[in-house]
Amino acid sequence: MIVSATISDRDWKVLSQSPEETGRLGMLLGKMAGPGTVVGLIGNLGAGKTRFVQGITQGLEIPVLGVTSPTFTLIQEYYGRLPVAHFDTYRLRSPEEFAELGSDEYFSGEWVSLVEWADRVAEHLPQDCLTVRIEHRGESERELLFSAGGVNSAALLHSLKAEWTSTN
Repeated sequence: MIVSATISDRDWKVLSQSPEETGRLGMLLGKMAGPGTVVGLIGNLGAGKTRFVQGITQGLEIPVLGVTSPTFTLIQEYYGRLPVAHFDTYRLRSPEEFAELGSDEYFSGEWVSLVEWADRVAEHLPQDCLTVRIEHRGESERELLFSAGGVNSAALLHSLKAEWTSTN
């Protein structure tokens, strides 16, 4: 069972008991994501960022088996209900290198953008970004702290909280 707490209108904390619950929460977010959604993921190695991304892409009707961390390719593109750009900024030498990848082009239009290690490139993310910080709380428990940076991400977070609360 996931325990959640509302911190403010733009923040929400959730305790996931398992990778499956983390994936289900991601899948719900993916079902609600629209064109131009940007999700920044922050957490240590093994925290569950890629598992959460797999859930999001599953909610966007992308087969989960094809979704892996793009550590060595930097960007992976997936196509489902909406196109997804999955970034991994772990190996970048500087935040400017992220901008040089053409990330701005993905942040507008039809794309859903998922940025792992978002804290490394925060100055190049749009203000209206939903940030998800994932932290270990036990062998399989993870705490997810969601923070909305603008009107659209706040509306998405509000919908996610309402749907999660009503189904759990």
